[in-house]
Amino acid sequence: MPITSKRPSLPSSDKRWRIVAGTMRRHGFAREALIETLHTVQEYFGYLDKPSLRFVAASLRVPLSQAYGVATFYHYFTLKPPGKHTCLVCLGTACYIKGAGQLLATAEASLNVKAGETTLDGNVSLVTARCIGSCSMAPAFIFDGETAGNVNENALRSKLAGWKN
Repeated sequence: MPITSKRPSLPSSDKRWRIVAGTMRRHGFAREALIETLHTVQEYFGYLDKPSLRFVAASLRVPLSQAYGVATFYHYFTLKPPGKHTCLVCLGTACYIKGAGQLLATAEASLNVKAGETTLDGNVSLVTARCIGSCSMAPAFIFDGETAGNVNENALRSKLAGWKN
C-alpha cells in the first residue's frame, strides 16, 4: 500500500492562497516549481514572509533552508512588505551616464532611506534595477508601475514630495 502524506492546509482562508496552491498543483507539487510558486506568492501578496516560505516549502517538500536560499538569492524576491508607493531607479549604463546615480542619491536623501528600503511610515519603497529597457528615455524611473523618462532632480523631488503628503 503506497504511503501518502498529507499536504499542509492553506495558511488562511485568503483567496490568494488558492491561487498559490493552483500554481503548485499545475506543476504536480514538483520541487522544481519552487521559483514559480514563490513568484506567485510575491505577485499576490507583495513579498515573501516566513509563513509563506514555510507553506511553500512544506507543500513542495523542499527544505525550508532551500526556499529561503532561493528567496534571498534572487533580486526579484523581497522578504519585507513593500511601501504604498514604489520608486524604481534604473541604473543601466544609459541611465547611469545620464545621472541616475546622482538621482538615486537625491531620492535616498529625500526619503531618508537607502536603495532597497522602505520609509519608516511604510509609504515609499526605493528600489533599483540594472536595466528596465527604456534606454532612449534615460534617466528612467518607474513610479508605481508607470515608466517616466528624462527624469530630472526637480521632477524627482516633486514626485517624492507628493508621496510624502
